[in-house]
Amino acid sequence: MQARLEKPFYIPNFSKFTMLKNQLKTVALLGLLSGLLLGVGYLIGGYQGLTIGLIIALAFNFISYWFSDKIVLALYRAKPAGKEYDYLHTMVKELATKANIPKPKVYIINTPQANAFATGRNPKKAVVACTTGILQLLTKDELKAVLAHELSHVKNRDILVSSIAAGIAAVISYVAFMARWAAIFGGFGGRDREGSNIFELLVLGIITPLMATLIQLAISRSREYLADASGAKLTGQPLHLASALEKIAGSIQHYPFAAHASTTSTAHLFISNPFRNAGLMHFFSTHPPTEERVKRLKEMKL
Repeated sequence: MQARLEKPFYIPNFSKFTMLKNQLKTVALLGLLSGLLLGVGYLIGGYQGLTIGLIIALAFNFISYWFSDKIVLALYRAKPAGKEYDYLHTMVKELATKANIPKPKVYIINTPQANAFATGRNPKKAVVACTTGILQLLTKDELKAVLAHELSHVKNRDILVSSIAAGIAAVISYVAFMARWAAIFGGFGGRDREGSNIFELLVLGIITPLMATLIQLAISRSREYLADASGAKLTGQPLHLASALEKIAGSIQHYPFAAHASTTSTAHLFISNPFRNAGLMHFFSTHPPTEERVKRLKEMKL
């Protein structure tokens, strides 16, 4: 079995060129998202608003970089994994060594939903959190595949990328909300272009948050596909991750998290969106469809 795990295998459409293209796509989307925020600032207050937008973007990026891990762990009441989870620590350590990154800290979230996420500003400060539900539901091989997926996020620095994208999108959505009120009650005081100001505010309040959301989702989904492939390559067993994703999807349908503003903004961190996606909300998920992820994993050839 060990020899098989170490045997290199071919993953269709997964090469250094593909990885580079994925990284460049992420950079371009982040640049577009940041540009959208600056454009919002300009529409509201001209060059002064542009400067304010830049300051806000830098401030949110700073907060995301330094504090996102502490915030999300507190939000889900995650606790450090004790001695009773030695097997989990051992599994994480083995995968981290194979991935050539420091062993992340391991946390436990007490919930029946099967899920997991990684957080932290860089590999040296990374954390992997597992729910009690996932530890009970998955086999050892499936759990290892999930952990490999999360460590791939750490290695690829996806947590930082996704947190920045989510932070900027949240600012744009908040400003758009204010713009809708301004359009109704008199507008902002920065730019004074009579006749077009209300129209601009309405566009700002309706179109820009949608654009920001779509860009953020594109970033998140792209990173999930990459982490699936990277995680499967790390274990050499893509089918174990495929079966884990199917079980996790079923668990989420039975035990969805309660959706509110403070939690939905962290959905991108989990291996699968922890909220039930019903109706049109399926199209605004932070993750690709489970069926498509499973299909890609099953198409990987050893």
